[in-house]
Amino acid sequence: MEAVRFSRFGGPEVLELVDLPDPHPGAGEIRIRVRAAGVNASDWKKRQGLMDQELPQTLGYEAAGIVDEIGDDVSGVAAGDRVFGASPYGAAHAELAVLSYWAPIPDTIGYARSAAIPVAAETAARALDQLGVSAGSSVLINGASGSVGSAAVQLAVERGARVIGTGSPGTHDALRSLGAEPVAYGDDMPERVRAIAPSGVDFALDVAGNGVLTELVELAGAPGHVITVADFPGARQAGVRFSRGDTGRAAYALAQVARMAEAGRFSVKVGRTFPLAEVAAAHRVGEAGIVRGKLVLLVD
Repeated sequence: MEAVRFSRFGGPEVLELVDLPDPHPGAGEIRIRVRAAGVNASDWKKRQGLMDQELPQTLGYEAAGIVDEIGDDVSGVAAGDRVFGASPYGAAHAELAVLSYWAPIPDTIGYARSAAIPVAAETAARALDQLGVSAGSSVLINGASGSVGSAAVQLAVERGARVIGTGSPGTHDALRSLGAEPVAYGDDMPERVRAIAPSGVDFALDVAGNGVLTELVELAGAPGHVITVADFPGARQAGVRFSRGDTGRAAYALAQVARMAEAGRFSVKVGRTFPLAEVAAAHRVGEAGIVRGKLVLLVD
């Protein structure tokens, strides 16, 4: 099969499309013929050498496609089913990918939009679970307009929470459409939050990683009421939790989001698509931050 790989760390130019052996699913896993795969910041961080140090490395943690091989101890799915899900092996930017958890693709969305969901939905649901966000609580989501942030907004609203979301003024209409009360980034953000929530909030989730954890702690009342998924150094300094997947995945979120999408209660924005062979261009666009919405690779 063809797959994206790099054999040295560096810029997008180190990415290659190479021929690799076909993967096969183990117990509790399935294999799909990939039709679309999401591109995340973790992909270019790996390429830059900021994560795993082994070489060579493949890329891609989420994909959508057609089931073509099923491992042992798997039920409820058959060859030919359309599914989206997550690859534990970081190897979804390929013609074939093994998934460890998955959900049916809703009829209302196609492969590209489905491939944009898994990482954002699981990350958002896991953080909301760790915070304890539930009906009647209030949560401030810092960086609410990105893929993880918008997923967190929609999942928190689904739980019955009051959601306040930070974003640039140009995102405020979109945030309102998702059910959040928008406030602007930047200086005096805490004052703008207190203007609509004088007593602060019950919880805060940092998705943006823009150095405001101390302010979020003040708004939420205690470090234990704040989680970041984007600012590891800041978390240590502010004494807040950094949410990571090795403490347990919120795999259930994929099926939940699929049901929400089918019912018209979950939306995901794809900013731009690229053929698999143009993965380097996708990385350049992603790192430049010039496209709003998820970047997705398409596989013929």
